[in-house]
Amino acid sequence: MVRAAVVPAVGAPLELTEIDLPDPGPGRVRVRLAAAGVCHSDLSLSNGTMRVPVPAVLGHEGAGTVVAVGEGVTNVAPGAEVVLNWAPSCGSCHACSLGEVWLCANALNGVADVYARRASDGADLHPGLNVAAFAEETVVASSCVLPAPAGVPLTDAALLGCAVLTGYGAVHHSAQVRPGETVAVYGVGGVGLAALQAARIAGASKIVAVDVSPAKEELARAAGATDYVVASEETAREVRGLTGKQGVDVAIECVGRAATIRTAWDSTRRGGRTTVVGIGGKDQQVTFNALEIFHWGRTLSGCVYGNCDPAKDLPVLADHVREGRLDLGLLVTERIGLEGIPAAFENMLAGKGGRALVVF
Repeated sequence: MVRAAVVPAVGAPLELTEIDLPDPGPGRVRVRLAAAGVCHSDLSLSNGTMRVPVPAVLGHEGAGTVVAVGEGVTNVAPGAEVVLNWAPSCGSCHACSLGEVWLCANALNGVADVYARRASDGADLHPGLNVAAFAEETVVASSCVLPAPAGVPLTDAALLGCAVLTGYGAVHHSAQVRPGETVAVYGVGGVGLAALQAARIAGASKIVAVDVSPAKEELARAAGATDYVVASEETAREVRGLTGKQGVDVAIECVGRAATIRTAWDSTRRGGRTTVVGIGGKDQQVTFNALEIFHWGRTLSGCVYGNCDPAKDLPVLADHVREGRLDLGLLVTERIGLEGIPAAFENMLAGKGGRALVVF
């Protein structure tokens, strides 16, 4: 048996409990977790903004060591250090055939599986976003593990599984920031901090961080922000004022709120690009009129998992880490145990801190 954080029902508090994990069956891998990041998506799953079968063990950003493999597994062996990939591509759906593996139609098929049982009553448990990283150990499909980069501590490598791939990919793949361009990043959480660093790596000439909290300015500047704006009704005007009233070339929205998406759009120049990374609820309606869409010539695009192919992008990110261009530790503002996850959720709701990291 292993300890895990279970969400028993939508909107219910997390429960720390023991679960029974089966031995890995065919095509399955058992992993002992070293660390797991607490992502806003976990909060969205817990409160019902995003739906998965419950009860479930959440956590989708993690890294650890393989302790056992099932029949037919050839890509890893016991003792291998791995990063969990919560959205493995099938390689055969329409999106995958187009090379858009981040839109794989079958990536989340595993969330409906029963992967473990609660020890106290034998209740079936589902694996959140495929990998159930809020547990001391987990059992996942072999496609959900990727080799951990050499030279990167496992506790840091956990962040590569979501926050860094998403923030980096939003800048480099979705927005395709070019050297000399100006960038605004809305939301200085884990993904926002990764996006700020990615904009610096891309050679952006001005990087504006925007957040509701004045307390995050030092953190944002350490990640690469050249300017910091505390969010208000005048945010778009302030951001445009920092670029000669033209507006930034690119805005990266990491919050997922209608008002923030609209502000990000308004802060870009004519012909500018806004990439939406944040996951909002169905009630968050963003409105535009037909004339402004024509006049401003701006582009608004969604971004799933940073439009990344984890197998290809992890080695690139590892090089940035080893060369000192990307500081994974900068994303982490607190290290906690499983019991600290509810408080980490509350901090996210309050707009406090960057990434909370569960260290086992």
